[in-house]
Amino acid sequence: MKLGILSCNRKCYSTRRLREAAVQRGHKVKVLNTIKFAIDLEEGEPDLFFRQKQLTHYDAVLPRIGASITYFGTAVVRQFEQMDVFAANSSSGIANSRDKLRSLQILSRHRIGIPQTTFVRDRKDVLPAIERVGGAPVVIKLLEGTQGIGVLLAESVKSAEAIIELLQSQRQNVLIQKFVAESKGRDIRAFVVGDRVVAAMRRVAQGQEFRSNVHRGGQTESVDLDETYRETAVRAAQIMGLRVAGVDMLEGKSGPQIMEVNSSPGLEGIERCTQLDIAGAVVDYIAAQVDFPEIDLRQRLTVSRGYGVSEIHIPDGSEYVSKTISESGLREKDINVLTLYRGTTVIPNPKSERRLEPGDRLLCFGKLELMRDLVPPKARKKRRPKVLKLPDLPVADEVHSESAAQRTAQQRSS
Repeated sequence: MKLGILSCNRKCYSTRRLREAAVQRGHKVKVLNTIKFAIDLEEGEPDLFFRQKQLTHYDAVLPRIGASITYFGTAVVRQFEQMDVFAANSSSGIANSRDKLRSLQILSRHRIGIPQTTFVRDRKDVLPAIERVGGAPVVIKLLEGTQGIGVLLAESVKSAEAIIELLQSQRQNVLIQKFVAESKGRDIRAFVVGDRVVAAMRRVAQGQEFRSNVHRGGQTESVDLDETYRETAVRAAQIMGLRVAGVDMLEGKSGPQIMEVNSSPGLEGIERCTQLDIAGAVVDYIAAQVDFPEIDLRQRLTVSRGYGVSEIHIPDGSEYVSKTISESGLREKDINVLTLYRGTTVIPNPKSERRLEPGDRLLCFGKLELMRDLVPPKARKKRRPKVLKLPDLPVADEVHSESAAQRTAQQRSS
């Protein structure tokens, strides 16, 4: 395999380790400075130039795109994708994960734990937003901060208002997030490669610092995650469109709470903590994908006129409930079930004798016209009103209000 590592810093620990792991396994590898590319576009011939020379063929690239070059870096990765070069992380996945608001928006529609978060621009919306996430203390985050930079804890509503006003005056977009007190300055970093967690560590903040990042002085310890945390980390990475990711989770009362999904996770802290060859696991995964690559269905399916992928829901009372996939008649309609989603369980390529239950979701490939008839009209979700807590009135005020109301009534009657 000929592997290109897209990195602006060939001397950093992560880049060095990935290169060493590839060389040890007999692969050809070169570190390519991301900003030294030129993107050429021509009908039917997307191309790349590197340091003014046409780029030779690569089997795969491993993007290590820094936050400062997200736009250009993702454009380079996208060009590799158009040239049918396997990218360990997709350009869209990198872009999604780099923006904290966008990543939480994507995760929020799935059954996966995230801290309650709100995003506002108008100053009048700040106080109601703080109330909706549970009141002070609250965490305030810049949308594109990294390594704990741009993450602040406001202990009171007044300090939260002042911080948000200051940041917005500097044209910074900020998130207001519920402070998960039970995490106590701790979080978990799970390193996901493909469909498994290859290593995990717990990071613990030191002293008065509430941020547990290693760059902020946080201490680390190796941890063996239970199935819930492993499944949550893998699902979060897959939802974001990432094959190699560092998933940061808080240990909440109700289970794992996703804080962030990092598309360029560092290797130094977690390799030294766990003593595992994580770089080797990444390289082995990429080599396996080159030998048997996944197909981007969104681009390939356009060649099949009238065919595509759609999701069919099985609501309570559906004619398909209690029937097997074979008995449902979907295959007779030229509709193939690719994956069955049941709650948080994912069942790929389900057997024909599997019975369908209310709430099941079927990811299907087939004739779009026929599948369209099977999709029920979207029912508008009933929104539960959020009740804001108001302070109790003193007894004297209540008596005063009551007597005032009585006097008004007497004046009207006279």
